[in-house]
Amino acid sequence: MKTNKALLGIIVGVAVGTAVGVLFAPDKGEKTRKKIASKTQDAKDKLKESFDDFVETASQKYASIKEEGEAILKTKKEDLKNAINQEVKKA
Repeated sequence: MKTNKALLGIIVGVAVGTAVGVLFAPDKGEKTRKKIASKTQDAKDKLKESFDDFVETASQKYASIKEEGEAILKTKKEDLKNAINQEVKKA
């Protein structure tokens, strides 16, 4: 949830910054269009980088949780196996 809000904040911040920059730019139309294209590309690159970071973090967390789950499952299987063996020995 926090990551979604952060990404939304980045997008809105870039959009507002670009709009304000264009509105107050004293350049001619051609230069302004080039600046808009450049700023748009920069924003796109930053957004892609942020998204890639998010995906990497999510992948790492998934792998960690999966590994922990597998370890717990293995431990519980061994505990159950030992408990069954003890009950069989008692019988």
